[in-house]
Amino acid sequence: MFSTIYSGAVCGLQAYLIRVEVDLAGGLPAFLMVGSLGSEVRESRERVCVAMKNSGFQIPTGHITVNLAPADRRKDGTAFDLPIAIGLLQDMELLKEDAVKDTLFLGELGLNGEIKKAKGVLPIVREATRRGIHRVIVPRENALEAAVIPGVTVWGVGNLGELFTALLHPGEDEEKIYRPRVCPEDLLKCSGGDRRGDFREVAGQESARRGALIAAAGFHNLLMMGPPGVGKSMIAGRIPGILPPLTLEESLEVTSIYSVAGLLPPEQALITERPFYAPHQNVTLAALIGGGATVPRPGMVSLAHRGVLFLDELPQFQRVVLDSMRQPLEERRVQIARSAGLITYPSDFMLVAAMNPCPCGYYPDRNKCRCTQPQIDKYLGKVSGPLLDRIDLCVELQPVDILHLQENGSGESSEEMREKIGAARKMQEKRYAGTDYRFNGDVSSADAEKYCVLGTEEKKVMGQMYHTLALSARAYHRILKTARTIADLEGYGEITKDHLLEAACYRPSEEYWN
Repeated sequence: MFSTIYSGAVCGLQAYLIRVEVDLAGGLPAFLMVGSLGSEVRESRERVCVAMKNSGFQIPTGHITVNLAPADRRKDGTAFDLPIAIGLLQDMELLKEDAVKDTLFLGELGLNGEIKKAKGVLPIVREATRRGIHRVIVPRENALEAAVIPGVTVWGVGNLGELFTALLHPGEDEEKIYRPRVCPEDLLKCSGGDRRGDFREVAGQESARRGALIAAAGFHNLLMMGPPGVGKSMIAGRIPGILPPLTLEESLEVTSIYSVAGLLPPEQALITERPFYAPHQNVTLAALIGGGATVPRPGMVSLAHRGVLFLDELPQFQRVVLDSMRQPLEERRVQIARSAGLITYPSDFMLVAAMNPCPCGYYPDRNKCRCTQPQIDKYLGKVSGPLLDRIDLCVELQPVDILHLQENGSGESSEEMREKIGAARKMQEKRYAGTDYRFNGDVSSADAEKYCVLGTEEKKVMGQMYHTLALSARAYHRILKTARTIADLEGYGEITKDHLLEAACYRPSEEYWN
């Protein structure tokens, strides 16, 4: 007997369908699996045999061959256990072909027949729907994320025995099959909002609050410098709360990344809040950028996609780790090469970094700072010029005055800042309608002049700043984009000299890096 069962796999975020071909024939007992298989897939043989035995199915003695097609693409993971078992049940004439027609199966089998959670379900179901499959059968834990894709019937199942009964006798034991109904738009509307704190709790630091407002409005990268205890981490943690809400397409992108990484929280269909990641200074290159022995997994730059990546104590990170972020910051994606091929993950995140001006943290206050100039130079030298060029805004924070502490709660709230950002965002939506851009910070250097048009007087000002500040071409374009965001916040259709001058003030201070 021969059967074909549909399943799926992912390479990066790209999903593709797999045909699980199972042949049961006479001959010497054997269980062969072919099709460019990873170690987890080869182990399916033992899991499937024991799971079927413990679920009450006796596999007949014979020559079993399983082929995962297309054979030229490597298969990894454990989600092929369930389709292999279903193929065997069909070959054993326990299931008819109509019972599995136009159906995709995903799931890992436990030795007791339990169907366990799989990775990458959302992008696989999305691709299956595009290819005309009308029903997907997934582990119960993955049912909600699969159900966010319209036009497909989702069955969430807990074990092999229950699934067999449901396929054999449709309509019976329906209470054992989980059929979720999910409306993604309602999930986004019902999002509880960000709970990381309110900007009203930040005492003083008007320049840093202004920098955070501009950065959030245009999705620009931000660097905060200042001594310990002035509120750098506090401000960074509140930035996601003033960013525009995730759109449905952005939410699906972020959820797909979490699904592939196996990090989607239980009982959650979608990621509805912008991600916020704050890795430790000892983070490795593979953990930050992504990696793995065979098929690379998403790193933190991808898990922070459409959200915020916060690097506290920036110079404490390894130099090679920081410099590896140049490509993600510039191209909004990360490419990882392995023997299995080139994997691309999106990494369109907002970088927020914080650092002290010297190892002890108190430079240039020589009453407190005891660092020598070589120590300061070595400390600051860990942050390379090319990385600084990719940071749009740099703000300096000073110790908070006692009056500001006593008046805590009198500043602008996160809600008020969101309203300003929302108005600026509407201007950007209109400006970039029909393009791949969403924010001013997304605009490439090639298109910066097109969307950041300057008048004659403004061109003269930029020319003077270009020579006086010895700007690179990248820094020049980033000032233009920052000025465009400042103009949007103030409701201006054109960029003025004041906007350019304010944007230039957010360049890294010459006192530290020159």
